[in-house]
Amino acid sequence: MFEALGLSNLAESVYLTMLEFPEAGLEELCRVLRLDRERLQEALDDLARMSLLNAPPSGARPPRPVSPEVGLAMLLARRHAEVARHQQEIEESRAALEALLAKHAASRPRSPEPEVRRVEGIAAIRARLHELAGSCVWETCSFVPGGAQAAAGLNCGALDAEAIARGVRLRTVYLDSVRNHQPTLEYAHWLTELGGEVRTTPTLPMRLLIVDRRLALVPVDNDDSSALALEISSSGLLSGLVALFNSTWKNAVPLGSVRWRDDEGLSAQQRQVLQLLGEGYTDEMIARQLGVSVRTARRIASNLLSRLDAHSRFQAGARAVARGWIAADDLR
Repeated sequence: MFEALGLSNLAESVYLTMLEFPEAGLEELCRVLRLDRERLQEALDDLARMSLLNAPPSGARPPRPVSPEVGLAMLLARRHAEVARHQQEIEESRAALEALLAKHAASRPRSPEPEVRRVEGIAAIRARLHELAGSCVWETCSFVPGGAQAAAGLNCGALDAEAIARGVRLRTVYLDSVRNHQPTLEYAHWLTELGGEVRTTPTLPMRLLIVDRRLALVPVDNDDSSALALEISSSGLLSGLVALFNSTWKNAVPLGSVRWRDDEGLSAQQRQVLQLLGEGYTDEMIARQLGVSVRTARRIASNLLSRLDAHSRFQAGARAVARGWIAADDLR
């Protein structure tokens, strides 16, 4: 129960028993705990070292336990301070690494032409993704559209775990719809428990992977991301992709947070559907954008049209703008 504070199971058992029987002598403690004197003394030494025992004026009586309000609270405060110091050291190391990488990148000779390499076919793309996962030093940023992920797409758990163990910061943005797909949701929660950071958003512009802000991998065709990808290392293009990721990340909702609704009771996903309706998207196109089934997209659109008393998608968009549900600039 208190292992995180540095207490062994033996020391914890002895301490809790001493709290329960504060007047117990050493022999009685041995009997209650079913310990020999050597093991009991070992635990008492540990408790004394952690300032959880009050030594009596003389050796006639055994030491008495310090109250948990004082003793355990002190250990907890000490542990908090250690964690905070460790976290500060990590952040200082991260900042130093970012400065070093930036300096190193600035000193590299720049190619006058954009640096873009073609990666063709699903086998080559997967192999390159594995290489990048293994070579990543400090950060990966990913957009994962498509909603519910197939089992093959969730088989990179070992690579993610290994990267996090090396100190790599993993930031991933999924679609809101993954919250309704248990396997994908379980994987995302597992990733956060390891130390990864996961957020969700109604729609994503593309599939994207950025590694150490030195290169990015993007599909040529969003509808068939396995056919051909471009590996981009041009600083100008990378700056734009990093800015796109950071903007999306800032507006996305952390996994586990309650999804926000506005004063009209609209979720971020519903607001996005209103924009797509105003742009004339079909149910099939909306479903692809949201990563949901066509049936679900049709139900969301139908509900919004009904609330707006609209008879067409364009009319729904216009009325949503008129009511202030979305801004005119949201419609492209």
